[in-house]
Amino acid sequence: MATVIREIVIDATPSEVWAVIGDFATGPTEMAPGFVTATELEDPATRLVTFVNGDVARERLIGRDASARRIVWAFTDGWARPIHNNAAMQIHAEGDHGSRLVWTHDVLPDNLAARLAAAMDGGLPVIKRTIEKRATTT
Repeated sequence: MATVIREIVIDATPSEVWAVIGDFATGPTEMAPGFVTATELEDPATRLVTFVNGDVARERLIGRDASARRIVWAFTDGWARPIHNNAAMQIHAEGDHGSRLVWTHDVLPDNLAARLAAAMDGGLPVIKRTIEKRATTT
C-alpha cells in the first residue's frame, strides 16, 4: 500500500483551522475554493467533491474526532476505484499561534499515489492561503 503524507504550517490557530477542516459537509469547498468547485452532501456520511479539473470523488466519512482535531474519510468512487483508500487530516498546534496540518492518504493500488500526491501538493497552498485570509478577517 502506498502512503502519501504532506504537512503545511498555517498562520491560524488550531481552532480556526479545525472550523474549516473538520466540517465534512462543506470543508473541501470552504478550504480550497477554486481548487474544489463543489461539495454536495448525499447523506450525512457521504459527499461528492468536484475539482477544478472536472474530477469527481465520492467520499465516505469514517471518523471525526473534534478533541484530536482529526477527520478521516475514504474515497469510494469517482475518477478511480481504489481497492483500499483512507485519508486523514489532523491539526496540531505549531508555535504560539499557528497550526500544522498533516494530511495522510493510504491507497491501493500503489499507482494511484502519484495522482493523489499531485492533488495534495496543488491543494495545500490553496488551503493555507484560504484559511490564513479567513483568520485575519475574523
